[in-house]
Amino acid sequence: MDLIKLSANEALKMMKEGSLSSEEYVKAFLKQIELRENEVGAWIFLDPKLAIDQAREADKRWKDKTAGKLNGLPIGIKDIIDTRDMPTENGSLLCKNRKPSKDAHLVRLLRDEGAVIMGKCVTTEFALSGPGKTKNPKDLECTPGGSSSGSAAAVSDYMVPLAIGSQTGGSVLRPASFTGILGFKPTFGTISRSGMSPISQRLDHPGIYANCVEDIDLVASVILSYDSEDLDMIQNYQYKNDLNLNKSLKFGFVRGPVWNFGDKDMKNGIEEFVKNSQLDIEDLDLGKDFEDAANAHEIIMNGSIANSLINYYQADKSNLHPFTVKRIEAGIPVSASDYVSATEKAKKMEQTLRQFFLKYDAIITPSAPGQAPRDLMNTGNAIFNGYWTMMGVPAISLPFLKGVDNLPIGIQFIANWSEDLKLLEICKEVLRKEKLAD
Repeated sequence: MDLIKLSANEALKMMKEGSLSSEEYVKAFLKQIELRENEVGAWIFLDPKLAIDQAREADKRWKDKTAGKLNGLPIGIKDIIDTRDMPTENGSLLCKNRKPSKDAHLVRLLRDEGAVIMGKCVTTEFALSGPGKTKNPKDLECTPGGSSSGSAAAVSDYMVPLAIGSQTGGSVLRPASFTGILGFKPTFGTISRSGMSPISQRLDHPGIYANCVEDIDLVASVILSYDSEDLDMIQNYQYKNDLNLNKSLKFGFVRGPVWNFGDKDMKNGIEEFVKNSQLDIEDLDLGKDFEDAANAHEIIMNGSIANSLINYYQADKSNLHPFTVKRIEAGIPVSASDYVSATEKAKKMEQTLRQFFLKYDAIITPSAPGQAPRDLMNTGNAIFNGYWTMMGVPAISLPFLKGVDNLPIGIQFIANWSEDLKLLEICKEVLRKEKLAD
């Protein structure tokens, strides 16, 4: 049996039954990392001894019957998220050897349920555009996307069954699309950002990578949890596990205001998917309120970047990646009135979108302009994700399409605010009717 190809849920079941130990499971992934890491470069920090020690502790908990929901499962953490026993360097020379004194809130929740924190996954510098060392496991000449490059590549290459990333523009869904896995960005304010390096208080979302919907559901049930330290969290939010989809589902297919940015293979692929699908799908035009959506997102993001990173820029600009410098400098001229105007436009878009969700269970739209660019210095364009991130609605990329070079392209499924579990259940239903690309 190839242990690294098991789903996290399958491995958990075997550990519960006693036919697999966490140590054996973790060592299988460490072997894969040893084989592939020099080529793929998904990890910025990995200590095999620390991973094995955590696995042995998990095995003791199985024996003691004190195992949590994720007991013994290895998970990769994006290197902008604090870990008390590993460096968190934000992909930057300016944070070299930075050692946090405590775990980020989401890491603590994972540990409390017995997860093995495998290591830190490569991020672009400060989760912007300056790429790290990571290559796309599906084609080593191609970008894995960014900014959650290492998290996506590690799951795609079976180095770990689960990983955490983050998205401010398209940094969860685009890498998922490029590497052929599932990437889930839940509703804004459902996963705490406490202990995560900020880019934009208004846009930052942690997210989850896995190879199947059930595994995303498993992690979501743990980390979609209220934290008073993050002031943007939804107070009475509940991730319920008793949902039944008891009616026929209706989908709206959105080309959207940025359709012209799409590659021909992606546009043909998603239109064919919609045309041949067994799902109930109709075309949906978002209307004039969304015409300026991509620009509004860019203004909010750029203004936020300058605010969040200006101290690093002023202290040691010469040691920042040129792409980071460019992004900060694009944000410095953003005025308060520009920023407020963009957020007001976003509120109008939210009102319009709420009306659409009265009719549709979910929206179908591209996850990325096309397949991964054959350019390791270019993490790709987030234009098909950014305005949905600005809306704060839950979104997931499913690897349904293949590009011109037979590389993966994802389709994005989006549901109403706070319908995170419903979105995952919809995806399970979709996958009963439609086959993922091989």
